[in-house]
Amino acid sequence: MRRPGRRSAGARAPLLLTVPALLAVAFLMLPLVGILVRTSWGELGDHLTAEATTEALRLSLLVSLWALGLSLLLGVPLAWLLARVPFPGKAFVRSLVLLPMVLPPTVGGVALLLAFGRRGLLGPWLEDTFGVTLPFHTSGAVLAATFVAMPFLVISLEGALGGLRPRYEETAASLGASPVRVFLTVTLPMVAPGLIAGAALTWARALGEFGATITFAGNLPGTTQTLPLQVYLLLQDSPEAATSVSLLLLAIAMIVLIALRGRWTGTPGDHRDPLRRSVPDRSDGTDEATDAYGAGGYGAGGTEEAPRTPKTPAPSEPWPLHADITGFTHLTLDAPGSTTIAVVGPNGAGKTTLLRALLGLTPRAHAVLRLGDSDVTALPPHRRGVAWVPQDGALFPHLSALANTAYGLRAHGVPRAEARREAQGWLDRLGVGHLAHRKPAQLSGGQAQRVALARALAARPRLLLLDEPLAALDQTTRARVRHTLRGHLADFGGVCLIVTHDPVEAVSLADRVLVLEDGRALQDEPPAEVTRHPRSPWVARMLGRNAWPGTATADGLALEGGGHLVVAEPLPAGTDALAVIAPEAVSVHRERPTGSPRNVWPGTVREITSGGSRLRLLITSAEAPDLVAEITPGAAAELGIADGSTVWTSVKATEATVVPL
Repeated sequence: MRRPGRRSAGARAPLLLTVPALLAVAFLMLPLVGILVRTSWGELGDHLTAEATTEALRLSLLVSLWALGLSLLLGVPLAWLLARVPFPGKAFVRSLVLLPMVLPPTVGGVALLLAFGRRGLLGPWLEDTFGVTLPFHTSGAVLAATFVAMPFLVISLEGALGGLRPRYEETAASLGASPVRVFLTVTLPMVAPGLIAGAALTWARALGEFGATITFAGNLPGTTQTLPLQVYLLLQDSPEAATSVSLLLLAIAMIVLIALRGRWTGTPGDHRDPLRRSVPDRSDGTDEATDAYGAGGYGAGGTEEAPRTPKTPAPSEPWPLHADITGFTHLTLDAPGSTTIAVVGPNGAGKTTLLRALLGLTPRAHAVLRLGDSDVTALPPHRRGVAWVPQDGALFPHLSALANTAYGLRAHGVPRAEARREAQGWLDRLGVGHLAHRKPAQLSGGQAQRVALARALAARPRLLLLDEPLAALDQTTRARVRHTLRGHLADFGGVCLIVTHDPVEAVSLADRVLVLEDGRALQDEPPAEVTRHPRSPWVARMLGRNAWPGTATADGLALEGGGHLVVAEPLPAGTDALAVIAPEAVSVHRERPTGSPRNVWPGTVREITSGGSRLRLLITSAEAPDLVAEITPGAAAELGIADGSTVWTSVKATEATVVPL
């Protein structure tokens, strides 16, 4: 097995590129080697402990730390603004941030002098009003260092914020956290690597600042004479001492860069999604089956185990829903409390837009939303009482399962101890209480999804939105989590909307199925009715049915793709309609059938797949649309059916259901 990062056998860098690259390395190395070679190592200690040098070092540390503090105070909000908020002139502001990085430092010093000097734009006002004189003062050195160093912090942090997927912050808001709380408890911890990298580079740049400082603040010993200025003076009187101090600055810079390499330069995008990875090795000896499902799940024999905490929550207060959504998604929703609605439809139908409109997170659609007796339309997302579980759960990677679950309670002002007790109760109910101490990266997909659900339910929402909550799970885990979810939704007093592409989820979890297409509702009925009479080709195919659109005729349907279907109960002629045929209603023959079938077509078997105890055949025909038939393996063997076989298919008129579109 080839080790990661090892060059493939036979791969060589072109000579035309290698030689200039080596010359570049040599060009960068020679000045550093020059300092090392010319350093008087025997006198190094004396040079570095000289009074003037130690004073300059003290002043450099003071100035650089103050510059770092100002950069954090001003630069962090600026980086967030550039990364998160669209506004006119954003490109110009970003150019202003970058300008000190490309501007000659002496020019920057002149600009500072003309702005804050005694004859500058603000200098006279500062001196007359506050008695503050910045030029030729330590505060002037701080200002100069901040001017040239803060861009490193802003650019680094903006990149980290750009790599942070907004769903974490949006999920936190849906749990009741205010924007400031989200920023402090979710955003900053998750961009900590970028923040630390930017802070380190900012401090190092401020420590080495020379041009702007000497131009704006001067070179006054004990006041503005930092180490770089000390080196400049020593070059005239004592070159050996200047080399020693330069070596000190070089060592500091290298230490910062080495510390940053591979450790603090990552972005939030490096966090591995807990639902899209294999489970880490266990150190406690528990096996996958026990650890993945725990109490309240299923044992190895397939029987349901009792949860660790047998208590179930009392049914919460009912919160009926009324919503008028306009924009891309345009529909009206009314549902009593304790109703679960499955939202289905093809990609781009407006399912996620619907959820985000209810959350108040998208300009594509607007929701006039009433929950119970409260109109929450004008409220921000964190005050609506609408909890959201995105497809991957969006567990905060820096918090444990218990802290994740308690997050919404803490955001609503619940005391820490009480919030942790209630959070532990929810984790116990969903069978993952024994994993409360683990971080999301230490959870399997099923565990992480249960924690995400517990977090949403613990936040005491009035409306629960689940965006494909089980899509990332394998079939076995999905069935078990679905069983747990069904039990807890029965005790939820609000309305729950579940976006899904799984017909089993729609049928087993929902009281109603809302079918969307192009942002409009095609159908909003109980699952049984949608299963019997789907009004969308996509839903019919999702349910495993053949779906043929066409136009009604006197005896059936003129199909869009060509051909004609005879049905027992035709619609009025000219009606746009959809014919739905169950795969098991399609008969397959090797010879043209005789008898009662009204619909008979020749075809060719193009694909054979196994579906449980039956085989599904995809059959193409020049006289009808593609058709899926379902037969037993025994029938397939008896007929000698294989991929490419020529067959005849037939459908009785009574087996074809036609619904208007």
